Amino acid sequence: QGQLVESGGGLVQAGGSLRLSCDASGRTFNMNAMGWFRQAPGKEREFVAAITWIGGSTYYADSVKGRFTISKDNAKNMVYLQMNNLKPEDTAAYYCAARTRYYTNYDVNYNYWGQGTQVTVSS
Repeated sequence: QGQLVESGGGLVQAGGSLRLSCDASGRTFNMNAMGWFRQAPGKEREFVAAITWIGGSTYYADSVKGRFTISKDNAKNMVYLQMNNLKPEDTAAYYCAARTRYYTNYDVNYNYWGQGTQVTVSS
């Protein structure tokens, strides 16, 4: 699809911070919500955070609450994930995702996906 492009991944030490960006300027669909997911080697993809495109309501996985912040810029078609106090268990490929319709739960039903950006946290 190539309509979502992530950037900002890298190698950081535990306790450090990193900001991920997702560029959706090339999209051809309307967005209900944007989300971030991650997948570590040998593990299933898991939900990290989501934000509704119009209202700006945010949702977080318990594992990242208080450490990660999702935000957006509608005019620029950008979504961000500010990650603070990173832990080794945060190491994963992070994916930006979008969904086109409303659902009551914000960790499911995403239709479009980026290629991912690698985040590695060393101890």
